[in-house]
Amino acid sequence: MDLGLKDKVFIITGGAKGIGRAIAHTLVSEGAIPVIMDKDDLAGHKITNEIKEMGGQSIFIRTDLTEYDQCMDAVNLVSTKYNRLDGLLNNAGINDNVGLEKGNPEAFESSLQKNLLHYYNMAHLCLPMLKKSKGVILNTSSKTAITGQGGTSGYVCAKAGVLGLTRDWAAELLPYSIRVNAMVPAEVWTPLYEWWVGTFPDPQAKKNLIASKIPFERRFTEPQEIADMAVFLLSSRASHITGQYVFVDGGYTHLDRALT
Repeated sequence: MDLGLKDKVFIITGGAKGIGRAIAHTLVSEGAIPVIMDKDDLAGHKITNEIKEMGGQSIFIRTDLTEYDQCMDAVNLVSTKYNRLDGLLNNAGINDNVGLEKGNPEAFESSLQKNLLHYYNMAHLCLPMLKKSKGVILNTSSKTAITGQGGTSGYVCAKAGVLGLTRDWAAELLPYSIRVNAMVPAEVWTPLYEWWVGTFPDPQAKKNLIASKIPFERRFTEPQEIADMAVFLLSSRASHITGQYVFVDGGYTHLDRALT
């Protein structure tokens, strides 16, 4: 299926690793140009080199997304270099375990900075270009926004906020034919997740336990499975889909995990 993405330009925050990296590679395979915004220099240069070897185009912009001025500089660079933007993928975030009992107001506010506020900042900065292209915004949320998790108030609040912003932006931007959707992953086997599992005394047992609670095939979601849905939603093949929460989670959120 031709998704009609050739030469279109997409910003991906947190695009150097994990889900963002898989999306960038998939966009390139469709002929699109990903702009990778990430604060990890090493990973950022690595993926752009990989894309170059594939014969694709991309740029990496080192960005601390919690700094508004850096976000603004990055968006201005895209405007100058390409004079267009077809989509924004707000993807960056981290489950930082800022809870209620063991957290504090300062840590909670910091968690919102890392996981929510830059979604608004980036959308606000990109909006003039997106209005011209009748582009698309795709936000990455988390199943924790629906299920809760315990001990991670900041992250859960942020990801629930992402869902709220998705619906509100979808309504506000209807006059400009800008579609806004959210993906809701659950247990995705990314390098960060693998690192976290490795902190347990028996990582394999922990991995097996988590996988056993994922209804479909009792396995983790792969980053490529998220990427395939993301790129479809960014494309004109999804031209009448807006204001939606799309769960790519093997049934984790909505199916009874006690099923045997």
